[in-house]
Amino acid sequence: MSYHPLLFTLAAIGISESVYLIRTRMAGQRPVCVIGKDCHKVLESEYRKIFGIDNDTLALIFYIIVSLTTAILVLEAGPVVFIQRLAKILILTGAGFSVLTIFVQWRLIKAWCFWCLMASATVFLMAITILMMS
Repeated sequence: MSYHPLLFTLAAIGISESVYLIRTRMAGQRPVCVIGKDCHKVLESEYRKIFGIDNDTLALIFYIIVSLTTAILVLEAGPVVFIQRLAKILILTGAGFSVLTIFVQWRLIKAWCFWCLMASATVFLMAITILMMS
């Protein structure tokens, strides 16, 4: 069984989450916080950017790259083994970043963001998928 459809679906979910956060940020609005009420504390904190780039924008780029590499794997275009390794490295790096964002919410900001936790869960599912299926 191929893991590509699941990875592609998870990437699409991640793209949707990221686009929602970017749109609300650009509109100057606060996102709906489905669970709890501290999303804005996290999303407006000093930790919302890395190297001057908003985390939601970095997440969108990550999810787009994952979806593109998955599409290339489905089409078996190019060096498949190299692209599989690239996807694995990318997703495991994303999982590491997700661990870092959870730590920052827990220990530094002391607030939880539903959307950030959703993004982390999405990346963790991608990591489990790619480790179990490849």
